[in-house]
Parts: sequence; C-alpha cells; structure tokens
Amino acid sequence: MTEETLITEEGYENLEEELEHLIKIERREVAKRIKTARDFGDISENSEYDEAKNEQAFIEGRIKKIEKTLANARVIKKDEIDEHTVNLGTTVELKDLDNNKIFNYKIVGSAEADPLECKISNESPIGKAILGKSIDEEVEVQTPGGVTRYKILSIKIN
Repeated sequence: MTEETLITEEGYENLEEELEHLIKIERREVAKRIKTARDFGDISENSEYDEAKNEQAFIEGRIKKIEKTLANARVIKKDEIDEHTVNLGTTVELKDLDNNKIFNYKIVGSAEADPLECKISNESPIGKAILGKSIDEEVEVQTPGGVTRYKILSIKIN
C-alpha cells in the first residue's frame, strides 16, 4: 500500500500547475530540441542532443514524481484546520528562547516544503515538535548544534 502524502490546498494547486506546465510546455520544447539536435547528424558526439536527452529524463522523472504525489495526496482543507493548534496549513510564530530571535514558519506537507520560503514540513524536526501544540506552549527540538527551545507566540490560518 502506498503511503498518503499530506498536502495543503495551495500546495496541491501549485503541483497541478507545475505538472500542466511540464506536460504542455517543457515536454514539447525538449522534444523539439532533440529533433533539431538529431538533424545535425551524428548523435554520438552531439552535445546538444545529450543535453536535451538529459533534460528530457529530468522532466519525465519530475512528471512521474508529481503524478505520484497527487495520486496519493490527502489535501488538508482550511475548514479542517483548528486555529488553536499547530497543523498543516498554519503559520506559526516561534521565539527561540535561547537567543530571543523570532521565526515565522508555514507548516506544510513534505512535498511542498521550501525552507527558503519559510515553509517547513510537518516531518521536519521543528515541524514534528510543534505539531498539535498551542499558543504559549514551549517545545525542545534536537538539532545538530544541540537542543533548541522554542515558545509558540501565535498561530494563523492562511
């Protein structure tokens, strides 16, 4: 049995859009590049052909991964989210109790995690530690640098 993938409504829509773009645009463009490169003649020493084939393999792999994620997705809808506890689809304001820094993270499924956009997975160390917790609760998170203590300052539904 395949494990279901938890995902927010926004994350599901973004994956659907990416899949459509890959199938309708990227796949066609790389097919044209392969045909053009093939028309140059000997493909055994044709770097354009090799690059296009590598890109085609990447695109097809990404398409398969997205299709699998969408097929196994359990979408967490906004009306299912309890605004009083940390869950998928909530944005959490955390205070690092050791250095008083404030962090804002959106809790998302692993398929849509993007630390650069402050979207952390419910399966990440911080995500696991705060899931199901409420405002003013404190948690400890084991990190490579040791244990970090956080206090939940606010929870918002986006």
